[in-house]
Amino acid sequence: MATLQQVAFRAGCSLATASRVLNRNGPASELMVHKVRRAAAELGYHSAGRLGRRPVIGVLIPSITNPVFASSLSSIQNRMLVAGHGVLIAQSNYDPAREADAVAALLNDRPTGLILTVCDPSTSEALLARLPPTVLLNNPPTAHFPAAVTADNRGAGREITTFLIGMGHRRILFLSGNFAASDRARLRHQGYLDAMAENGLTPLDAIQISFVGGYDQLDLNAAMTSLSPTAIIASNDLLALGVIGALKREGLSVPGDVSVAGFDGIAIGRLIDPPLTTIEMPDASMGATAASLLLDMAENAAPARHLDVAYTLRRGGTVRAI
Repeated sequence: MATLQQVAFRAGCSLATASRVLNRNGPASELMVHKVRRAAAELGYHSAGRLGRRPVIGVLIPSITNPVFASSLSSIQNRMLVAGHGVLIAQSNYDPAREADAVAALLNDRPTGLILTVCDPSTSEALLARLPPTVLLNNPPTAHFPAAVTADNRGAGREITTFLIGMGHRRILFLSGNFAASDRARLRHQGYLDAMAENGLTPLDAIQISFVGGYDQLDLNAAMTSLSPTAIIASNDLLALGVIGALKREGLSVPGDVSVAGFDGIAIGRLIDPPLTTIEMPDASMGATAASLLLDMAENAAPARHLDVAYTLRRGGTVRAI
């Protein structure tokens, strides 16, 4: 069995430095962290704190009840099961203030690494701490966290808006959860703005609501009266379903009176009549990809990298030409 002394010798550092890196309890340069982890991986070294104990990774998601994150989580768990790792789960409920505490709780179990979906990586306090190998999922990479698995949310927003414009729509409303709670929603809205500008159209002011609950009680009376949109883009499919319900309560039909489109491609969108027009995101494959990337970084000292996964426009029956 490999010893810490052997790891330190192979990495070309002191025993104390090797211990600090592997136990994450002190400063070390990025180069030295890479060398020590590489040496530990090559020697098959496991710290005493993990002997006889199943290794785990930590996962932070905004909501465990959202089918998008449930799908990603399921594929992460399946990949980790094959690798012999357990999975610890925390959720932020789309609240940036809760992210740091959630990550701190995950770190209490000294995970091999972390997979994080935060509200906004540029402002998240959770990313200020010293973390084990970490992969961002759904968030674009940052200077300090270059490992990320994403889809092009801005491009997706541009594509769905361009599709609606091509169907004759000019007054298109973007309805979203709070942009501060989701950089995905904000990027999708930016894509909407891009498409409107490219086609010489004036965008309508976006409507932002809470991501947590209330979709079944959505009231669009004021928006429909003041803005008169012919089409509504919701920042996710659950919200799009809430929009369809709200329009029906107003006595409006979809797509006869108003067209509706969403993002994510969740299964329930295919089950409604007519099926939802949406941007289908590869949530399951993104989760599996993030898990594989994390294992490669944590166990093989592989370099961090950004992987972008393709999305697909799925044309349903909730959009009509005018």
